[in-house]
Amino acid sequence: MRTCVVVPCYDESRRLDVGVFSDFLRTAPQDLNLLFVDDGSRDQTRAILEGLVTRSQGRAGLLGLPCNQGKAEAVRRGLQEALAAGAELLGYWDADLATPLSTIRLFTDLLEANPAIDVVLGSRVRLLGRRVTRRTGRHYLGRCFATVVSLALRLPVYDTQCGAKMLRRTEALEQALQKPFGSRWIFDVELLGRLLAWYRRHDPRAEAQAFYEFPLPQWREVAGSRIGPRDFLRGAREMLHLYLRDLRRLPPPQPGTYSG
Repeated sequence: MRTCVVVPCYDESRRLDVGVFSDFLRTAPQDLNLLFVDDGSRDQTRAILEGLVTRSQGRAGLLGLPCNQGKAEAVRRGLQEALAAGAELLGYWDADLATPLSTIRLFTDLLEANPAIDVVLGSRVRLLGRRVTRRTGRHYLGRCFATVVSLALRLPVYDTQCGAKMLRRTEALEQALQKPFGSRWIFDVELLGRLLAWYRRHDPRAEAQAFYEFPLPQWREVAGSRIGPRDFLRGAREMLHLYLRDLRRLPPPQPGTYSG
């Protein structure tokens, strides 16, 4: 298994499109697998996933957590499982398929063609010719949050919260996944902070090319999202705690890393 994409699931029985996942696995490259992580679902999600994995002919796996631990831990445990299975390229993808599964191939092609890139972040940028549909309120709240994150990380990142990411197996990633995330809602930022800390301490010259934002060709806001206005407030509180606990001690990038 060269590539493994983790799909965290919690009470997704009504939204999980089994047909789309099955069709994708039938046509995807043989070295690409999906790993579903059931985060202690209370509905029929586990049974649906078991059926999907059984029919996948070894192209999909299932990691069942005994109780709900949150998306952050589900993703971390899934990525650790993928590393243990020998994956060289790892990703995580939202189960609602706001980002189509076909985008995975675009991410892996980019990583294979550019060995210096270690992290690919899906970016929901509204550009001509791209179908990115998002409610206006969420878009502007997201822009405010992204600006704060960019300043805290000292990284010119546009979108940290998109649920489509791909990572290369590196020492930086292995170390970043060793302990649970302290953040429940903004673990993507915490993961980026851990990776940046490693590069800035061990290989600062590599940082300039290691992180790549990929403007998504298509993204849609899926009905039934559990994220509401209160969650943006929780995210803001978590961001403050994360900054005070970790990010304020994050080393700065080398001068000129992101200039020009």
